[in-house]
Amino acid sequence: MSLRGSSPSVVRGALETGDPLPSGAGFAGVVDGLLVRDVLGRVPLFVDRSGQVSVSDGWAFEPTDLEDPVLVPAGTATSLETLAGDVSRLHSKSPTSAFERRWRLPEPDPEADPDAALESLDRAIRTATDTVRADDRDVAVAFSGGVDSALVAERLDAPLYVVGFPDSHDVEAARSAAAAMDRELTVVELEPADLERAVPAVARAIGRTNAMDVQIALPLSLVGERVAADGYDALAVGQGADELFGGYEKVVHLDHRVDADTTRGAVRESILTLPDQLPRDVLAIEATGLEPVAPLLYDAVVDAALRLPDALLADEERRKRGFRRVAGRYLPEEVTDRNKKAVQYGSLVARELDRLARQNGYKRRIGDHVTKYIESLLDDPVRTATDRDSR
Repeated sequence: MSLRGSSPSVVRGALETGDPLPSGAGFAGVVDGLLVRDVLGRVPLFVDRSGQVSVSDGWAFEPTDLEDPVLVPAGTATSLETLAGDVSRLHSKSPTSAFERRWRLPEPDPEADPDAALESLDRAIRTATDTVRADDRDVAVAFSGGVDSALVAERLDAPLYVVGFPDSHDVEAARSAAAAMDRELTVVELEPADLERAVPAVARAIGRTNAMDVQIALPLSLVGERVAADGYDALAVGQGADELFGGYEKVVHLDHRVDADTTRGAVRESILTLPDQLPRDVLAIEATGLEPVAPLLYDAVVDAALRLPDALLADEERRKRGFRRVAGRYLPEEVTDRNKKAVQYGSLVARELDRLARQNGYKRRIGDHVTKYIESLLDDPVRTATDRDSR
């Protein structure tokens, strides 16, 4: 398959009009001799820095298929002929300069009427989830008990799976949320040995060995293993909601983690981190044999998010204000109002991986000790795609 995600006709239309959100869930691959990747990088794509790129060779959807992978920047459409003729640019200090930017994330265009903006968001989420339900796939949901995955689960009416150590926040939150929603829940309880076993495969699949990326990818991989073993084809996730709708504390407090001086600007910064995050998560799920499904990252939902008025983003009292108001149309209030922990902390994977590192002699004083422990579990170096998307 030379193209993943949207159909060739949709991609051709986006190339012709310059529309960065042409409808669908993103795309990447080759169309009419062009190497393309959508504006949010929802489908990973890599080229091989070590050899000549051609229509049939030198590029791949997984970094493990290439000798020296470079992540294709999101929002680019580059002639394979041009890239093959100037492969030296991939060896420069800025290899992203070898790619031609064709799409950029649209500037926010807030609706004047908050009610109209909420209706548009509700309609977009229904359209995205209805599209998933219409596909011929058996889908399960990675369920943390938070509002994001709960809304996806409710709209898809799909089985719920949570992963974590027995005393973890996510397992308890998922149990209580599933009870409130009157839904059954499958709990994938972890042991330290699960992490030791999974770390090498996960690091190779995502092409990264740094502690944070591996800690985030591990829960996705481990829940995906169980979902695949139970016979499902796809794993649905609530990814994208925090970035699109103002779910992070930093977008309200405007602390050292953001450059923006407004909540709107900080939300946009968060959205622009997705092209770097999504390959990790997609590759972790795909390595289990499942297709990742992220309804909240469909083009229609992204477009509706960019049209929310400032008052429906976040403030000191409530984050993801507009998103929660729409979710409240489908979910119990106790689920809608919940905040959640990041998956690596809520599942206790970060804590337990840190403990394993220290038990194996990688003490915190040596610096980046968890990353060094991860690398020690690999027989040979991971072929990393370290070059990040230009924004």
